Amino acid sequence: MTDAQPETQQAEWRRWRGVAELYHAYFTGLILTMVTRRGTPDAAEFVFRVFRRQQQERFLPGLEKLGLTHLPPAVAAAQYHYLSNWIGGVHVEYMYETDRKAWIRYPPPRWIWKGTAICGVPGEVSRAMLRGWHANNGVSLGNPGLGFVCTKQSVDGQDGLEGYYCEYEHPIDVDQRLVFARHLEAPLFDPALAPALPVSSWPKPRLEKAYRNYAMEYVRTAAPVLVQLLGPAEAGHLLRLTGKLIGMQYFDEVAGHFACGRGDARAFAAFLHALLVAQGDSAELSQSGAVFEVRQQSWMLMADVGDRHPACAGVLQGLFEGLSAACGRRIGVTMTASDAGLAPFIWTIG
Repeated sequence: MTDAQPETQQAEWRRWRGVAELYHAYFTGLILTMVTRRGTPDAAEFVFRVFRRQQQERFLPGLEKLGLTHLPPAVAAAQYHYLSNWIGGVHVEYMYETDRKAWIRYPPPRWIWKGTAICGVPGEVSRAMLRGWHANNGVSLGNPGLGFVCTKQSVDGQDGLEGYYCEYEHPIDVDQRLVFARHLEAPLFDPALAPALPVSSWPKPRLEKAYRNYAMEYVRTAAPVLVQLLGPAEAGHLLRLTGKLIGMQYFDEVAGHFACGRGDARAFAAFLHALLVAQGDSAELSQSGAVFEVRQQSWMLMADVGDRHPACAGVLQGLFEGLSAACGRRIGVTMTASDAGLAPFIWTIG
């Protein structure tokens, strides 16, 4: 490996971090959009469906990838949350108590409710996340006695989200899969006793890509869920609106990872092209006079989503409109989609 290659790789990893930051902000913003524009019940239903869908798609394959299938159910479930969230850059703790009882704790600051966003998240929405994922792990494992006991919720003013997986000695009812015990508190975390990923199978390049994909996966799940919940017209509107707001707010932070700054249409076209490549898509940049065109040949994020709808493209439309508005006041960006309303997309910037 030459001296130039590590520097190039580091630059690529920084761009991946920028993509992760953008999609992380978008997912949090989308939940807040639901809270403020649709109300708490709809927001909670949305969050429940997103996390249940992710749980059903990711939990069992994740146990295999992380090498946890040989562990007792409560321990395997808790270690899964510890390791998978650690890969995504989430602050998380794991405490083993017995083979039938293992704790996880998400200390402050919470990843999903970054910054001031936590002030806008109702407790019902946080509980919906637990109902969607944590309460269903026993079902996925075929263990009718595995449930989750939540002892704290950060959105309720407690010092983190925490609880433990408990394997009861008898099958439990549906309403017992998630229960609350606010009078209990997790043991202290000892990093020396926590599980670790094997370095041989999780080298730095794989970890960096997984870090990027962790944030993107939430949006991959959320967009089609919202379309199914609200219908294409309303969902498309909210997906696009959220994207524009997030793009405007996060341009400086994201563009910094690409060594880009504010400027004209040329600067934005170059940034947009680099952003698409960094998120795993094939894209080509061309110019005709004062107009620039970015041809996005693929949208890998949604490529294998069976129920994707053209309205899901509102994610990209909104993000790119917001990013262009922050890059320069008079920069316009429009999208032309294929006949099916999906990729390939042509982005015209002028």
